[in-house]
Amino acid sequence: MREIFRPLFLNETPFVFTDIPTAETIKYASNAFLAVKVSYINELANLCDATGADIHVVARAMGLDGRISPKFLHPGPGFGGSCFPKDTRALIHSAEIKGVELKVVKAAADANEAQIDVIIKKLERLAGGSLKGKRVAVMGLAFKANTDDIRESRAVAMVDYLLSREAEVAVYDPAAMSNMKLLYPDLDYADSVESAVKGASAALVMTDWNEFRGLDLAHIGELMKKKVIVDAKNLLSREQLAENGFAFEGVGRPYNG
Repeated sequence: MREIFRPLFLNETPFVFTDIPTAETIKYASNAFLAVKVSYINELANLCDATGADIHVVARAMGLDGRISPKFLHPGPGFGGSCFPKDTRALIHSAEIKGVELKVVKAAADANEAQIDVIIKKLERLAGGSLKGKRVAVMGLAFKANTDDIRESRAVAMVDYLLSREAEVAVYDPAAMSNMKLLYPDLDYADSVESAVKGASAALVMTDWNEFRGLDLAHIGELMKKKVIVDAKNLLSREQLAENGFAFEGVGRPYNG
C-alpha cells in the first residue's frame, strides 16, 4: 500500500495505517459526525423560526469559533445522498450488534427524517391546506448541487409527499432529471425553472443550485398562479420576495419586513 500511494507522499499527504475494524469505524464515524452537525443546525433553524432569530447569523457566529468551524452549518430540508444516511445507519447498526447504543447519532438520524415534515408544514400553511389538484413546482432534485445523484434526496421525499396528496408535480433540475425519470416517469419534467413554475400554486427550492440564486423573481411571480415559495435552502433574497408580493418561508430565517 505504501508503494501504491508513494506519489502522494511527495505532497506530504497524511496517511494513517490501521486495521480493518478501525478503518471502518473511522469512515462511518466521520460521516456520522457531519450528519450530526447538519441535524443540529437544522434543529437550531427550527428554533430560530420560533424565536425570530436569524440562523444564518447564528451559524456564521458559531463558525468563527475554530473549535466548531463553519463547515456543514447550512440549514435545509435534511441530508441525503449515498454516504451520510447509509453511514449513520451502518454505525448505529454495528453498535447495536455489540450492545452499544449511540444515542447522539440515532437522534441525528431521527431529526433528519423529521426535517422534511418541517418543510411540508411550511408549504401547507402557505398554500392554504389541501394540495389536491394544485400544481406544485419542485426546483432541484439532486441531494446537493453539482451532482445528478438523487439517492435519499430530500427533494424525492417531497415529491413522494406531493404525489400522496394528489398534487400536480412539476420538477426541474439542471442535472438530475434523467435519473429521476427512471423512478418517476409520469412527473411533469420542465426544461427550465420558468416552465416548472408556470401556472403553479406553489414552488419549493430543494437543492442549492447556483442558477436558483439569481432568479428573476418578478418574472417568476408573473408566471405563477399564486405567489407562494418555500425556500428550503435559503437561496433567495427575502427582501426581493417580499417586494414582489410572495408569501414565502425559508428555514430559520423569519422575515418581518
